[in-house]
Amino acid sequence: MAKDIRIALLIDCDNVSYRSAEGVLEELSKYGKVNVRQAYGNWKSEQLKGWEEQLHPLAIKPIQQFAYTSGKNATDSAMIIEAMDLLYGGNVDAFALMTSDSDFTPLVMRLLAEGKLVFGFGEKKTPMPFVKACSQFIYTENLEKDDETQTEGDALAKRKVPRAKLRQDAELVKLLRTAVEQSADEDGWSHLGRVGQYISNNTSFSPVNYGYKKLSDLIRASELFSVQMRNDNSVVYIRDARTR
Repeated sequence: MAKDIRIALLIDCDNVSYRSAEGVLEELSKYGKVNVRQAYGNWKSEQLKGWEEQLHPLAIKPIQQFAYTSGKNATDSAMIIEAMDLLYGGNVDAFALMTSDSDFTPLVMRLLAEGKLVFGFGEKKTPMPFVKACSQFIYTENLEKDDETQTEGDALAKRKVPRAKLRQDAELVKLLRTAVEQSADEDGWSHLGRVGQYISNNTSFSPVNYGYKKLSDLIRASELFSVQMRNDNSVVYIRDARTR
């Protein structure tokens, strides 16, 4: 994935915590430049006080959205309109939607149909249709920091899923083994980069949801695979540890 892609971050402040905002931006910086940062909500609401304190330090533009009709989420509509304007403006390569609302699932599907990457960030209450629709989805609880001095790595380390639990996760084990099998060369070994590409093409999986910064870290922690370093230790190959 190119490191210079332009990303638009749109935040539904009604449905996600401000505590993970910095972590989300740090995560997105791995993939490109977040050149659009907009947060939507009714800024007269006391519930958004925590978000207000994040806007200036993180260079996020607040977009005022009044609740014109009781029971209707005007924030959703405003975000969808902005996403479509950005899509047709042609100035962004990928979208990041920070929300726990499944109402955005059709928008994700539309953006994907236009060939755009869609990074999803939401709380663990986020419905699965939205989670699975995204190119990659990360639960924001994994990106929250306890204080201003804590790094993303420190926050993840506290949430690392141990080896035993990784191996007990049948869905995870099946995903990893299938990806390795489908990416294998004739000798049975799989280039880790191709394994990661297979996973990203077929699921919204992210190692961050298990407390690991990189796929290679999770692979090693699981001990489900043999690991072989090639090309002066610059390239990682893996194979199912059950293979002899």
